[in-house]
Parts: sequence; structure tokens; C-alpha cells
Amino acid sequence: MATRSTNWTIVLGLFGFSNLANGVWMLAAPAHWYFNLPADIPGTGPLNEHMVRDIGCIFLLMGVGLCLGALRPALRLPALAVATGWSGLHALVHVFDTVRGLLAPGHWAIDVPGIYGPTTLLLLVTGVAWRTEKRRARA
Repeated sequence: MATRSTNWTIVLGLFGFSNLANGVWMLAAPAHWYFNLPADIPGTGPLNEHMVRDIGCIFLLMGVGLCLGALRPALRLPALAVATGWSGLHALVHVFDTVRGLLAPGHWAIDVPGIYGPTTLLLLVTGVAWRTEKRRARA
């Protein structure tokens, strides 16, 4: 049982800290984030520091939620649901914008490590958490 709890702490902690780090970077240095994130952000349009900071707030809050979920099992599934929901919607926006030509075709590959991959992992982890919670509720 301690191993399962430790595994959840590690998984949610990794997701949480990566979101926290990205959010802090976006809030503290939006132009640096915009030009240095290896995701061709400039290919999406001109820098809007306000928009970068707005989205940085989302990443910061998701990071806090996931870190809390790493420490408190009761918060695990709600934190994962919110993070997965946002990440999934974000991924769908990228699909839509790439299909309609707003983003260059190269974004299919560019978005795999930063958007589609993490979203897929979050979906899988959230599914496992949901099944685990469902089993716990039955017991």
C-alpha cells in the first residue's frame, strides 16, 4: 500500500512541479518563455505578454492542484480531472488550428512532446486514478 501511495506521490508530483515551473517561467519572464520554449510559440502569432501571463496562471494553479493531490489522496482525482480536462481541450485546440492551417503542418511533430504526449499520459493516469477510487469506494 505504501508503494502505491509513493507511486501516486511521484507521478502527481512530477506533473505538478512541471506545471509549476512552466507557470512561474511564464509569469516571471513571458518574452523569454515565448522565444525559448522549444515549441515554435512564435509560429502561433506575435508575443502578447498579457496572454502568456494569463495562461501562466492556469499552469501555476494546475501545478498547485497536482502537488496537493500528490500529498492528499482525496484531492488526487479532482486535481487530475481538472488538469486532464484543460490539457485535453488545449490539445484539441492545437489539432483544430493545425488542421485549419493556423499552425504550420510541422506543429504535428512539435506538439507531440509538449502537448499530445503529456495529455495522453494525463488521460491514462486519470483513468487509473478513477478506477482506483471506484474500487476503494466499493470496498
